[in-house]
Amino acid sequence: MNDKSIKNLESWSDSALLQFIGAFVKHQRLQQNKTQDDLATAAGISRSTLSLLERGNTVTLATLIQVLRILDQLHVLNVFQIEQTVSPLALAKLQKEKRQRARGTLHNDGNTEQTDW
Repeated sequence: MNDKSIKNLESWSDSALLQFIGAFVKHQRLQQNKTQDDLATAAGISRSTLSLLERGNTVTLATLIQVLRILDQLHVLNVFQIEQTVSPLALAKLQKEKRQRARGTLHNDGNTEQTDW
């Protein structure tokens, strides 16, 4: 899977993407020197389910999350974070509502306070 450019993920088939994810999980497991049995037990899944994941077969999202948690790789899910953005029209409205000028303080007689400025 390393021969494909990550920039073109949109053009990959679902099967290729599953294999890519499986290769990532396997790489992380081996980097941490964990056996399939160790990782599967810690994640609360069967070894055969982990094997399916690593080979790029379909598994549940919950299984993937359990495995990523044990591998301390949940940070990869940060790409799903939703950032609040303000539309240009809403931003213009907020800018329009901002105070543009300051007024002097009104005295009891209705005149504004005079300053030395």
